[in-house]
Amino acid sequence: MITNQTERLNFASTKHIPQYPDFLDIQIKSFKDFFQLETKSDERGNEGLYNTFMENFPITDTRNNFVLEFLDYFVDPPRYTIQECIERGLTYSVPLKARLKLYCTDPEHEDFETIVQDVYLGTIPYMTPSGTFVINGAERVIVSQLHRSPGVFFGQSFHANGTKLYSARVIPFKGSWIEFATDINNVMYAYIDRKKKLPVTTLFRAIGYERDKDILEIFDLAEEIKVSKTGLKKYIGRKLAARVLNTWFEDFVDEDTGEVVSIERNEIILDRDTIIDKDNVEQIIDSNVKSILLHKEDNNQADFTIIHNTLQKDPTNSEKEAVEHIYRQLRNAEPPDEETARGIIDKLFFSDQRYNLGDVGRYRMNKKLGLDIPMDKQVLTKEDIITIVKYLIELINSKAEIDDIDHLSNRRVRTVGEQLSAQFGVGLARMARTIRERMNVRDNEVFTPIDLINAKTLSSVINSFFGTNQLSQFMDQTNPLAEITHKRRLSALGPGGLSRERAGFEVRDVHYTHYGRLCPIETPEGPNIGLISSLGVFAKVNSMGFIETPYRKVENGVVDIQSEPIYLSAEEEEGKMIAQANIDMDATGKITAERVIAREEGDFPVVDPTAIHYTDVAPNQIASISASLIPFLEHDDANRALMGSNMMRQAVPLMRPQAPIVGTGLERQVASDSRVLINAEGDGTVEYVDANKIVIKYDRSEREKMVSFDSDEKTYNLIKFQKTNQSTCINLKPIVRKGDRVAKGQVLCEGYATQNGELALGRNLKVAFMPWKGYNFEDAIVISERVAREDIFTSIHIDDYSLEVRDTKLGNEELTNDIPNVSEEATKDLDENGMIRIGAEVKPGDILIGKITPKGESDPTPEEKLLRAIFGDKAGDVKDASLKASPSLSGVVLDKKLFARAVKDKRKKTKDKDDVASLEMEYEVKFNELKDKLVDKLFQLVNGKTSQGVMNELGEEVLPKGKKYTQKMLNAVDDFAHLSKGQWVADDETNEVINDLLHNYKIKLNDLQGALRRDKFTITVGDELPAGILKLAKVYIAKKRKLKVGDKMAGRHGNKGIVARIVRDEDMPFLEDGTPVDIVLNPLGVPSRMNIGQIYETVLGWAGLKLGKKFATPIFDGASLDQINEITDEAGIPRFGHTYLYDGGTGERFHQPATVGVIYMLKLGHMVDDKMHARSIGPYSLITQQPLGGKAQFGGQRFGEMEVWALEAYGASSTLREILTVKSDDVIGRAKTYEAIVKGEPMPEPGLPESFNVLMHELKGLGLDIRLEE
Repeated sequence: MITNQTERLNFASTKHIPQYPDFLDIQIKSFKDFFQLETKSDERGNEGLYNTFMENFPITDTRNNFVLEFLDYFVDPPRYTIQECIERGLTYSVPLKARLKLYCTDPEHEDFETIVQDVYLGTIPYMTPSGTFVINGAERVIVSQLHRSPGVFFGQSFHANGTKLYSARVIPFKGSWIEFATDINNVMYAYIDRKKKLPVTTLFRAIGYERDKDILEIFDLAEEIKVSKTGLKKYIGRKLAARVLNTWFEDFVDEDTGEVVSIERNEIILDRDTIIDKDNVEQIIDSNVKSILLHKEDNNQADFTIIHNTLQKDPTNSEKEAVEHIYRQLRNAEPPDEETARGIIDKLFFSDQRYNLGDVGRYRMNKKLGLDIPMDKQVLTKEDIITIVKYLIELINSKAEIDDIDHLSNRRVRTVGEQLSAQFGVGLARMARTIRERMNVRDNEVFTPIDLINAKTLSSVINSFFGTNQLSQFMDQTNPLAEITHKRRLSALGPGGLSRERAGFEVRDVHYTHYGRLCPIETPEGPNIGLISSLGVFAKVNSMGFIETPYRKVENGVVDIQSEPIYLSAEEEEGKMIAQANIDMDATGKITAERVIAREEGDFPVVDPTAIHYTDVAPNQIASISASLIPFLEHDDANRALMGSNMMRQAVPLMRPQAPIVGTGLERQVASDSRVLINAEGDGTVEYVDANKIVIKYDRSEREKMVSFDSDEKTYNLIKFQKTNQSTCINLKPIVRKGDRVAKGQVLCEGYATQNGELALGRNLKVAFMPWKGYNFEDAIVISERVAREDIFTSIHIDDYSLEVRDTKLGNEELTNDIPNVSEEATKDLDENGMIRIGAEVKPGDILIGKITPKGESDPTPEEKLLRAIFGDKAGDVKDASLKASPSLSGVVLDKKLFARAVKDKRKKTKDKDDVASLEMEYEVKFNELKDKLVDKLFQLVNGKTSQGVMNELGEEVLPKGKKYTQKMLNAVDDFAHLSKGQWVADDETNEVINDLLHNYKIKLNDLQGALRRDKFTITVGDELPAGILKLAKVYIAKKRKLKVGDKMAGRHGNKGIVARIVRDEDMPFLEDGTPVDIVLNPLGVPSRMNIGQIYETVLGWAGLKLGKKFATPIFDGASLDQINEITDEAGIPRFGHTYLYDGGTGERFHQPATVGVIYMLKLGHMVDDKMHARSIGPYSLITQQPLGGKAQFGGQRFGEMEVWALEAYGASSTLREILTVKSDDVIGRAKTYEAIVKGEPMPEPGLPESFNVLMHELKGLGLDIRLEE
């Protein structure tokens, strides 16, 4: 076995490619930022779970007497390991507890003491180290969502008559949408929540711009003129900008109260837009108004006609009228009083309880509108509304641009953490409601936070999110690439996203901002195309949720190759000139080319090097992981590349995989980042290796030894034959030997589609592109028997079958091998629990787990009584409820597991008490040993030094200041886990070591406490099983599948096909030296599909096989034709792989040369064994009485409408009659037919098909009285 990792020969011409970011960052980092367990509570800041708690607390009752405040949250270690959760069908979760403080502000309740309590809030699913969640025993992934970013969007639409209409939509993080839009009459309306519309000026009045004058002043449209006889004369001919109102007060007596009330009355003397003449001047002077407003006489008047038009449409004249009008529009009712009417607008847009733009929304608003409102002001402001209207007016006058909704600066990613925050928000809001209700009920009695909280509320919201949300998906676990791709997927669907039906072409299309962020290639074929995409290899999601991609800075034509690349979001990239990664430059980074092709937004200008701002970091920057794994992608058509990258995810892990000879250099990173393999944590030596475990002794510094409680040796258990979600098999084998030195990050094992630490999804095969007797017509594949014989494409698949034992009303079910009316032969492999033995071969119909169920008692006949008296009571009252192997199941029993609840009787209870006591004693010893170890280490560090005053978390001094440390003094400390990070000694370095030591002690102590809890639980409760289930038996069956005719295979370039024939080696075409080829592909599958990459790969692969080398040819930067020719010449094989082959059957040489080489082929998950199906008699549908469909239901083949026409066309009436009656839904006829066949009698006449009866009943259901008459 080769343990040294063979270096690939890399053809890349681009230098200075930075390290790829961790491929699972998008999941793991997001979840860490959400839980913030490593961060201390005072440093947590306003993000993630902490922020969600802060938004929902403090909670007060209706009279503000009691206040429940949130202080902090923490989690306990999980009860089960990930492995146990998968086996038992449990959720891998941690108990969440919150520290809450309840106090009373009411002076009447002064006897009420402030209470601080830790309250259990339920269990929360916790992310595994590989970025998944285990929910009910199945690994699931929370897919990130790509949705519209909060902020303001300006768009346009066309009216039926061709008029352009403009709109501005403000989308908040939470709260009501508000939209401003123009109509064909050039009036601007505001729509609230897409419901009722109101003129914009009404909204202006409601937010404080009460008079026409105020509104016109915002836009600088009017000038105020003092009224005087002489003064007004020179304004004759000018237009009025606002109404001239005569205002007076009237007094009247309120009949109910008898008070005198004065009311303001208005009379319109002149309306807006009246042109002043002599008569008007008189009217104005008579009306006693102090001043009037006139239109300004300057150029931009025309631009703002829409404001004047809107004022004309505005039915209100004051703030009071405006708020009442808005109230009526939104509520369809009269406002009870002025306060309520005013409150409605405030509540909707200006209160942080109801409305929140979020950080992102505020940032986008400020950026778009050129405002500088502080980031913490996350509600709408008057300034926002005014600026939006001004921008909209600029749009109407073609002075501004509309937004591109598909630009990635307008779309953002909601990662796991954010989706969980939202769910917690919902859960906590529900909980707050019940807390308030309970507070109101308990008026004066003493109560505690625990009494107020119902933990079910929160966990039910979270569980339904993980179980049923569209973005919580069953992980695709066919191979490591499928896992990693699923975790990096971005979906535009889901709650708050698009729906498939509504999504048009634009949303799905590739946009220039996708460059380096979203892969233009990898997306599903079918209805989801373009809605589900994959993250680019270098892309990251920033704190705002926008996708960023790295670039190198360029100044005066010199690329900065020393510094780290700079990450830019789509918005920051706007207007920048960006060159490609593989431009010519010298060692200092100076661009040597005179003109450079660059990219600026959606355009590709050729520019001077000094005009360049940035360059890409790598040629494969634009693609996702899957697409980056296809060598020579640059020679493939995009449609086929899409299929290629999608099919690599379906490749089944083989029993003996091989890394590709022609790779792209990404294979190692994918394997290590998928977290399936075990990587060394540091430098060290291998102490012990066998198939199940690897023990490594790590080199550690004195300081590391000092702060650690573990030994230098670490044991890694290898996963053996574990079933994945897709029933493929993970089986790891060590690739290091005893005594080997390992370096940090080195891969220690292989298996599950990896070899030597590299991704290995398939095998390298000797290929010839030529026809073979027509067997490779239409993409079919001809393959050599050697491939099947030598297990080259053999894969292992594991299925698990489980059976539950329940307690029924008639009594408990039972697992047993003593099953009534079953031969001894059938139960020979079952143990006393009725479970089949490990290693037994299983055939269809075999009993896997024996179970009997109590039968309902009916009075036995006298004969039965006699038989029972003779043979004992057993046989009669139970029935066989065993689990039997289904018709297509054959394999070997790999493992079996039995989980049982602890059944309690008196004896068992006392035994449990003793067991728990001895367990606690055992752990007590462990806790003491751990503490002694800590005290020894501490004493070594502080011996001879003086205490600087060490406090605990409550602020009490534990080790008094100024005292000299002694062993006795340290032993006297009760609780080292809750000391605050204080100054132990005067020397900072020692303090740091002590803090690390205490940190590790806490972790170790937590682990021990968790283990104790687990062991106690196992003794007292037994295995945790769902309600009503006493036992759960599981049997794992492994199937070894060789390559068969009908299996689907594919290359990496979208070249897929079905195995049509497996041919003897001697019949395969062979080379001049007598080597037969392994696989024959149809050459016609290449030119029209335009995936020439497979030919390049074939030629280079053959050279690699001959030279014993492996190659890396990164996409868009791979081997050129000249380089390939050089290598083929060195290997001594013909250029382009053109070789004469010989016919295996006759030994004659074929007339034409064919392309021969080595191609990398995958076996896909669509295997013939899963699809092959036949039925004789099986289940029938209840209503129509026709056979069911599909293999899973053991159904029949449907003889449909078109097939009926075919038989009708041939006049095959008897055949047709038989198919439509006795072979289908003629219930009586089919029973008689069966009988006739068994007895060898002539066939009976068919009867009435059941579907005819169904039709009759349907017609009767419509109220028609239908009778069949002879």
